[in-house]
Amino acid sequence: MIRYFITASVLITLALVFVAGQLIDLAAAAPGLQTPTIQNERAFNQEQALAELRKKISEQKDRPAEEVFKNIQLHKGVPAGRLLSIMQMGYSKSLGVDCTHCHVVDQWEKDDKPTKQIARDMALMVRAINNEQLKKIKNLKSENPVVNCTTCHRGQTKPALNLP
Repeated sequence: MIRYFITASVLITLALVFVAGQLIDLAAAAPGLQTPTIQNERAFNQEQALAELRKKISEQKDRPAEEVFKNIQLHKGVPAGRLLSIMQMGYSKSLGVDCTHCHVVDQWEKDDKPTKQIARDMALMVRAINNEQLKKIKNLKSENPVVNCTTCHRGQTKPALNLP
């Protein structure tokens, strides 16, 4: 009887592990089905946060980002209002994430998350490809070829390495 109970317990545990693994795979394959990022016990609303930031900087939106925001390292000289669009479209949508992937909510200048520095380094790589490497490739059909985050990431945090 005890052996039957132990065997049944092991089988149930294995089944639960298998189902949990399938759910994790499903969530990874369908980012829209993932649960929202939780910050301070509440769901993060990116649209609301961006609207609040845009309102907060409305009178300064044309000033350089580094004069309006703290810890701007990469997009110096970009108007502050445009920086928010770059973050929303260039990073968030391209990687399929929200602001909390790289930032601490309401402490946007913090460098606490390694993903923030990774994004900076990847952006520098993209600049090098666009400004140096692509210009060396002869016979491209574009006069000004460019790559960006979407070129590789296609809305996922990991670059798309496998084609369907």
